[in-house]
Amino acid sequence: MLDIESSSLLDLIRSECLADNPGLDEQLKEIEDECERSGKSALEIIENFGLFPRKDLLLLMAQSLGTEVWEPGGEDIPRSVIEKLDVSTARSYGVIPVSVEEDGTLHLAVRNALDYQTVESLRFVLGCNIVPLVIDPDDYDEQIDKYYPEFTEDVGDILADMSLSALESSGREMTDEDRANDAPIVKFVDMVIMQGVRDKASDIHFEPFEKDFRIRYRVDGALYEMPPPPKSLAVPVISRIKIISGLNISERRKPQDGRIELKVNGKPVDLRVSCLPTSYGESVVLRILDRGVVNLSLDSLGIGEDVLKKIRELIHLPNGILLVTGPTGSGKTTTLYSALGEINNIEDKLLTAEDPVEYDIEGIIQVPINDAVGMTFEKALRAFLRQDPDRILVGEIRDFTTAQIAVEASLTGHFVFSTLHTNSAASTVTRLVDMGVEPFLICSSLSAVLAQRLIRRVCKNCMAYYTPTESDLERLGISRAYVGDNKFCYGKGCQICNQTGYKGRKALTELLVVNSEIRELIYDNAPASELQEKAREMGMRTLREDGLLAIMNHETSVDEVIRYT
Repeated sequence: MLDIESSSLLDLIRSECLADNPGLDEQLKEIEDECERSGKSALEIIENFGLFPRKDLLLLMAQSLGTEVWEPGGEDIPRSVIEKLDVSTARSYGVIPVSVEEDGTLHLAVRNALDYQTVESLRFVLGCNIVPLVIDPDDYDEQIDKYYPEFTEDVGDILADMSLSALESSGREMTDEDRANDAPIVKFVDMVIMQGVRDKASDIHFEPFEKDFRIRYRVDGALYEMPPPPKSLAVPVISRIKIISGLNISERRKPQDGRIELKVNGKPVDLRVSCLPTSYGESVVLRILDRGVVNLSLDSLGIGEDVLKKIRELIHLPNGILLVTGPTGSGKTTTLYSALGEINNIEDKLLTAEDPVEYDIEGIIQVPINDAVGMTFEKALRAFLRQDPDRILVGEIRDFTTAQIAVEASLTGHFVFSTLHTNSAASTVTRLVDMGVEPFLICSSLSAVLAQRLIRRVCKNCMAYYTPTESDLERLGISRAYVGDNKFCYGKGCQICNQTGYKGRKALTELLVVNSEIRELIYDNAPASELQEKAREMGMRTLREDGLLAIMNHETSVDEVIRYT
């Protein structure tokens, strides 16, 4: 799905330039496809295509808004103007104050100037007239760091300034809501969330214990702890999160789920909130859904070229079932989203049933599952078959009924995508049989099973090479002859990777394609081990073998492959 800035820019070019250049429309469609595929902005891609110079595009944007382009000059913006906005507001809305008129009108350089909602929201928040100015995004990123450094205080400084005794011993007794809305608590929670987004964390965990209050970030699949705040902060911090996510702060006995929508550096970020009552308070997990970080493209997943080619063939089949399997957090949903994005076109109708809907994709009808009101996967799937779909995504096959309807859907001319929790591609067939699906139905409907795991990539900035030891070879179950003269790699740890030695992740995959020989084995109810051996004979690479390939290509370390395969 295109962001507002890219969509608005492409619409503007069509309205202003198409009359003089009719052939431009086809190029703009290519740019739109590239935006959706890569997640990059239209401004960046248009420049890469050599269609228009960036300067001309910025001028076109300014003319359409009746304003001008602001370019940073030699003189600094006066401190009195910068102080019109605080760090949080400037960064959240993606703006920089440039000048103030005598009547109080504020001239703002806006990173996403075509996003009219930003300007209207700021008029309301600041209570003054605003004149938006267009700024090159690269200039904005440089100037925002100059005038509004992201974290001028570290966690320790903020905690030191909180003066908890003042919070607890003011003239009146403070309620949980009062404390949650107190400025130091608000500032602390904002800082924790912004730090998580900046570090590209997938989750933030707030965990109260008997004597401690722990906050941890999950980055590239591993958890890292931040300096622990005092235990007395647990209730106000968690209450603050519940308030901004629309949850009931007085309800502490039942699990609750909520959602937070905010802007960081002018870009929208979605947070899913989960509250769980524990012995020492509520444990809260924030799932960060930042579209700017997650690139929903098959090419970006790190899947081997041979497997990727086969997946692309499978997802264009008219009917069948593709199952993606693996444990929680192995990237199953991202793979399915990326596959859907590739086949999302005007000729096909795509329906998804998800728990929850993680990313909104334009052109796809997405249905959230809600067991509380009876909207189950089973009911959604039955309703889907009356909606004349071409492709269907079922978030997860959890029971026999859902599996049976998925099989029915594939046999009646639909292609079904779904996930299952199994350890390998071959054991998925056994799992379906255990659920009660007849082997002959599995033969008729199942097209392929993709098992996957996510492993961390070794940081390229601090990568070091070494000759593998006998212990390494023994742990991997390979011989010295298999390795030859190849070196293995590891990360020493540097500032870029937070001293972990790893930066980013890639998928390890195991693709079992159901062909005539595999179908015969499934029909005969063959065990998973026999299915796996036959698939390997026919060219399937197991998760461990894909991991070995990643080690030999200097993408990951021995420890990562051993840990996940």
